[in-house]
Amino acid sequence: RFSRGRTLSMTIWILTPAAAALLTLGLLTVFRSPPWSPWKLAILAGEFGHWLALPSALLAGAAWSAEPGPGGATATLLGMAAAALFLKPAWQAARLARPLPKRLREVFGDWTGDGYPAFTWRELFGAGESAAPSPSTIEFAPGLPLDLYRPVTTGKRLSPCVIVIHGGGWDNGDRRQLPGLNHWLVQRGYAVAAISYRLAPAHRWPAQRDDALAAIAFLKARGPALGVDPARLVLLGRSAGGQIAQAVAYTARDPAIRGVVAFYAPSDLIFGYVNTHENDMLRSPTLMRQLLGGPPDRERAAYESASPIFHVTPDAPPTLLLHGVNDSIAWHRHSERLAERLAAQGVPHLNLLLPWATHAFDFNLRGPGGQLTRYALAWYLARVTEPKGTKTQDLDTELRGSRQENKEA
Repeated sequence: RFSRGRTLSMTIWILTPAAAALLTLGLLTVFRSPPWSPWKLAILAGEFGHWLALPSALLAGAAWSAEPGPGGATATLLGMAAAALFLKPAWQAARLARPLPKRLREVFGDWTGDGYPAFTWRELFGAGESAAPSPSTIEFAPGLPLDLYRPVTTGKRLSPCVIVIHGGGWDNGDRRQLPGLNHWLVQRGYAVAAISYRLAPAHRWPAQRDDALAAIAFLKARGPALGVDPARLVLLGRSAGGQIAQAVAYTARDPAIRGVVAFYAPSDLIFGYVNTHENDMLRSPTLMRQLLGGPPDRERAAYESASPIFHVTPDAPPTLLLHGVNDSIAWHRHSERLAERLAAQGVPHLNLLLPWATHAFDFNLRGPGGQLTRYALAWYLARVTEPKGTKTQDLDTELRGSRQENKEA
């Protein structure tokens, strides 16, 4: 009896810390990562946590079986709480999915779609996306390459093109980031141009904007030869790349830019500078100073030039914003404030906030955030890249006109 009791005690001493560790990880679906922590663990908790729910529940069951009395109660409760937290993102995604078609329809107009739902539990445990053909690397400006992914089955038709601008705090990152979304877009019939741009601190703003404009000019000039429709371009950027995409889309006044999509992007760098501190997770003030030449009180013109929120006008292209509320790198208030400015100017837009999500939540396209992203993006791109003069494009004009009338009223 003594030996058995000692074994059970040792088992509980092992299971309790394990359950506590899982619960701590699960809490990242509720709270933002602390500045000192490895923030990518929040991606594991939020976008892959459903895989950890069952082990957490099994651990709780093992603790209760080993010692069903008070001794095992702590480990049991910790394990069950961890399982609940790991399932919370999927549950929240399912709730967000229900009104999402209506929200998209009200903003961007109707879309017949291909029948798949915005979110399913089964998809969470599916296999990864199939790879697209390897891209062609082309130099669009001296020393600046882009990777062009082309659909296979478009025949002689020119494909609308999504220009992807990578993140990395303006001083690192490259065009090969997160290629899974590029492959998914190609499978849906879009060409994808993942572009490079010059990095800070060697190259200050507006070098990054100018490089994106050079890529747009290249694709417009060479588009037909590459299978790209030069009149149907959409800018898509993540994090710092989202800021660049928005700044270009709102200042270029180019009708070929049909829309702009920004994932977890800072849209007001002055707001971002004064609402952070020197030792935050990314040293954000340092990143902004090396991009813009100094603090905003000394380089205000540069900060305003780089802040998309200052450039929104009624003729800005339709905008899709996606942001995690638990983002510890780019505060979700950036997208909320930009959405308010877009609404004030009557610009069709949707701001999809994910309550559990952190930065780079789209890493797993089958996860809770990835599924909602794919659905919103599929609807949005189908609408904004419709050829001019179609019924759906006419509906865009009607939506914009009705919003302007409501604003004036």
